[in-house]
Amino acid sequence: MTIISAESLTLRGIYATDEVPATTLPIGLGPGLGYRTLLRVIVPVSAGDILDISGRARVTNDTNPSYTVGIGYHLWQYDVDDGQGSSGLWTRIGSLCGDNVDHDRHHMPLITDAVYTVPADWPAGHRIVIVLRGDAMSTRADGQKITVDQAYGQLTVRRYQPAT
Repeated sequence: MTIISAESLTLRGIYATDEVPATTLPIGLGPGLGYRTLLRVIVPVSAGDILDISGRARVTNDTNPSYTVGIGYHLWQYDVDDGQGSSGLWTRIGSLCGDNVDHDRHHMPLITDAVYTVPADWPAGHRIVIVLRGDAMSTRADGQKITVDQAYGQLTVRRYQPAT
């Protein structure tokens, strides 16, 4: 475990969005089959920067007939300036999160956070994209979708640099 004290860091920027590009999550038969970008933020970074990330979104289960749907969500990163953009290498950061939303629960918040250190070999001048992604799954998958609620999302990245 690494402990970083606030005295050794300088805040270099706060980057946030509430633009939620996904409107639905298709319900698949298993995890990872229908990832959608819920929120994304582009951040200028340097190798060794510390990113304090927090994200929230909300989904609604309006399946009819109603059934329980598992929702998985997690934070990812990729290099937007590597010439490949979102087609390049994606790396999951933070922990896997998930829960089940049934029709009685109806609305389910998705809340996650992570502290991420930009790798030492990060190319100078390249920006990182932090993405909150989600997917939906059920053994009853029948072509229905989970609604991604547009007014309830926010992704915030606080960029810190270690003191030199």
